[in-house]
Amino acid sequence: QAQLVQSGGGLVQAGGSLRLSCVASGNTGGISRMGWYRQAPGEQFEPVASMFNDGTTTYSDSVKGRFTISRDNAKNTMSLQMNSLKPEDTAVYYCTADFYGTLKMSWGQGTQVTVHS
Repeated sequence: QAQLVQSGGGLVQAGGSLRLSCVASGNTGGISRMGWYRQAPGEQFEPVASMFNDGTTTYSDSVKGRFTISRDNAKNTMSLQMNSLKPEDTAVYYCTADFYGTLKMSWGQGTQVTVHS
């Protein structure tokens, strides 16, 4: 599996923007999809967005139209541009990677995003 290191996040007012980044290293050749999950306090993990190697993207209904996922496969990097942020977007965000032939996933270390009203 690959190692994922995240950067970005922080504190922003409602309506503002933040960008999260993730760099994969190690066994990156088997990655089939990269994405983002989040976990708000007291809540379960929620898938936010993902992008397959062919560029196909998925977004949760709660972020569609506001968040944009992008990948640079050659550099093994991924970003999440978050616009029009809302207080309900407050959560710890995790970078993830899926691999061919296994259900195991790699997870980043998590980064806090806090949106003040």
